[in-house]
Amino acid sequence: MAQVQYYGTGRRKKSTARVRLIPGTGNITINGRNAADYFPYETQLLILNQPLVATETQGTYDIIVNVHGGGFTGQAGAIRHGVARALLEANPEYRSALKAEGFLTRDARMKERYKYGLKKARRAPQFSKR
Repeated sequence: MAQVQYYGTGRRKKSTARVRLIPGTGNITINGRNAADYFPYETQLLILNQPLVATETQGTYDIIVNVHGGGFTGQAGAIRHGVARALLEANPEYRSALKAEGFLTRDARMKERYKYGLKKARRAPQFSKR
């Protein structure tokens, strides 16, 4: 018999996370490594667990994640978005709890592009009268 799996894709800044939720004991695997080994800071573990806390489903799903691009903070946000989408696929009744916390909304803020003639996106070269 095939095991039930729920999928969700999350994005944040330059990061993309493909998330699989499998009924289990609460193990979190990111790119083949344990989540505590993958993320250097405890706050990132808290961020990716937020949808589970909001829906009171901690310890009921094993989470397997493939994530690439960006830094640790963007990856944690992308995983949170993917977990929220996968939970919604598992049980549509979670929508109100996830929506109220803002976990289903894609954070559209991105790095501003560089403009020619400037040193950074908005930083102009130093001006000198002489």
